[in-house]
Amino acid sequence: MVEMLDTVVVGGGAMGSATAWALATRGREVTLLEQFEPGHKLGASHGTTRNLNLGYSDPTYVRMLGESLALWRLLSEQSGTEQVARTGTVNHGDPTAQAKTLQVLKNAGIRAEELSAAEASERWRGIKFTGPALNMPDGGQLNPDLALPGFQQVAREAGADIRHGVRLVEFQVRGEDDVRLLLESAAGTEAVHARRVVVTAGAWSKHLLGDSFTIPALTVTQEQPLHFAPADQGAVWPGFNHVLVPGSPGFEHAYSPVYGMFTPGEGVKAGWHGTGAVTDPDRRSFASESNQRRALQDYAREWLPGVDAGSFTEISCTYTNTEDEDFILDRIGPVVIGAGFSGHGFKFTPVIGRILADLVDGSGPAPAKFAAARRISGSAFTDRRARLPRTKD
Repeated sequence: MVEMLDTVVVGGGAMGSATAWALATRGREVTLLEQFEPGHKLGASHGTTRNLNLGYSDPTYVRMLGESLALWRLLSEQSGTEQVARTGTVNHGDPTAQAKTLQVLKNAGIRAEELSAAEASERWRGIKFTGPALNMPDGGQLNPDLALPGFQQVAREAGADIRHGVRLVEFQVRGEDDVRLLLESAAGTEAVHARRVVVTAGAWSKHLLGDSFTIPALTVTQEQPLHFAPADQGAVWPGFNHVLVPGSPGFEHAYSPVYGMFTPGEGVKAGWHGTGAVTDPDRRSFASESNQRRALQDYAREWLPGVDAGSFTEISCTYTNTEDEDFILDRIGPVVIGAGFSGHGFKFTPVIGRILADLVDGSGPAPAKFAAARRISGSAFTDRRARLPRTKD
């Protein structure tokens, strides 16, 4: 007899783990399937630091930020581990955008203040400031290596069945409450049915969904930030985000805005945002592109006086990008889709889990901007990639 499950979540990275957590803690029967073993580094949910950047002015994201901060605290209480290091976050480089963000955050009750370049430089001497900075004290870093086990631990304690080393080969919608899934594991191949399926497969989402679902285009890129060795051992490091327009004085070869943070035991992370090579998640090279690497070193020499730009270790991860950099959170029949987090989704992980669980339950819609059927005309992602230098090694 073929097993009938209630809800199957496909993909045990950050978003899938948070969805299992949200469903299980509200009493829903849930099975979480992850194709790899715990702690793998093949996707986007590994490592010990992610940027908790609160610098948003879009009302939808700002509302999600407030909820996210509360839910990260809840997860910490439930799991007994602390997933957030509140070092604060500082943004600089675009005073006009910063002023708008400051007002929006204040109106939303999220702490923020503007500092002069001199004040910012005094607080954070490892970073060079040439204009005003936006300080957000509740920002900082998130730890994926603690967050994923935390979500899964609490979900398991609430009754979730979590299976690693199980790959979804194919699935077929049979009816409004019936999806057939063909699964492959070390034990062999099995078919199961589920009333609801949540696809949170990251870079593998496009492959699994195929042409059966109409969603915005997804582009998977291999990103290559660096961990720079600290040169100033006394420097204090917040999370930082620097908007530097290509061709502007001080750095004429910028690929994109820069984000960064201190990773204990590894150095100061810095990286371009969404400028990596398009890749297949099953055929990644994990090798860095030397032009981008050298440009990032040049950036560090100019703007990060607290690091040794010549001493670094490379990092490799994936972004799964939509054209407008907004997420896909929607339900199509019995299938719920969470995809396209475009390199800025991790901070929202527990909120995304809650939204996807609501879509499973039918208890509430996702924000309209995340609809699968939305029309996209022009995007920051496409515009940014169009500006990339075309020089070769």
